[in-house]
Amino acid sequence: MPTIDLNADVGEECGDDAALFTVVTTASVAAGGHAGGGQVLLETVRCAVAAGVTVGAHPSYPDRAGFGRVSRAGEHGPAGIAAFVREQVTGVARSCADEGARLAHVKAHGALYSDAAHDDALASAFLDGVAAAARDAGLDELAVMGMPGTVLSRLCSARGVPYLAEAFADRAYAPDGTLVPRGVDGSVIHDPDAVGAQAVRLANEGVVVAVDGTHVSVPAVTLCLHGDTPGAVALARRVRGDLEAAGVRIAAVRPAP
Repeated sequence: MPTIDLNADVGEECGDDAALFTVVTTASVAAGGHAGGGQVLLETVRCAVAAGVTVGAHPSYPDRAGFGRVSRAGEHGPAGIAAFVREQVTGVARSCADEGARLAHVKAHGALYSDAAHDDALASAFLDGVAAAARDAGLDELAVMGMPGTVLSRLCSARGVPYLAEAFADRAYAPDGTLVPRGVDGSVIHDPDAVGAQAVRLANEGVVVAVDGTHVSVPAVTLCLHGDTPGAVALARRVRGDLEAAGVRIAAVRPAP
């Protein structure tokens, strides 16, 4: 029986996190860079832990006005990126510890997610920040979540960092296995039948049908369900239902402490 983790980005003050926690098995909590932080962070972690959901940190370029969707690499440089990633991730780790839980992973948000996937220096800086946060929190290591086949995934492998390869049930893919940019029509899939079918194919075969009709290998252990779009919770429930109907076991990926 195939097994897949379902994850969502939460604590961003724009979705029904409590409802998502009844569907997903893993959550990446906004760390204050693009959204959340403070009391929102604390309450989100508390709610996730109470629901039995595995918690990760979701750091971003410090850019609340732009929701972290524009690259700020030139403003911060590698040292600055490592520093703000360390600070944001440490904050989520402390909130987890306060709730008797262990921070499990780190997933970059928005432009930082994209930059770390494609740029060696930025990926290295991101991992330096993650490693420093792990030390600050007294953790042996933190897993990193991101797309398969990227600069970040290769660097994690070289450093011995556990990597959680992620795929998207509701995003269109290009023939090279990358996501179709959000500004392009059709980049986000809204049809529940199509989203459910893509989720099942990813879980069972590790394959997605790209926009040109070709079949692309996307080996993933976790599927992201977006919680910030209209009807997101209903769509997430549909995806989980379709997966379970197809014989897929839903369970969190829990790296060993």
